Amino acid sequence: MGISVWQLLILLAVVILIFGTKKLKNVGGDLGSAIKSFKSAVKDGDKEGQQNKVEQNAENDSSNTESVKKEEKV
Repeated sequence: MGISVWQLLILLAVVILIFGTKKLKNVGGDLGSAIKSFKSAVKDGDKEGQQNKVEQNAENDSSNTESVKKEEKV
């Protein structure tokens, strides 16, 4: 049912004949740099998301203490 090793080798040979090794090397390099930049963007997004949560929690805590102080004055 699946693809055998021989079929993959034949497919690889056909792709090399069509595109050439230089073109495949460039495509591989471009694909690698795209994956690397995507991973770094995901990491940066996670860091920013965590910082935003911390800032929102700090804002919520300060607003809660202000409302408690206002209630105590009344």
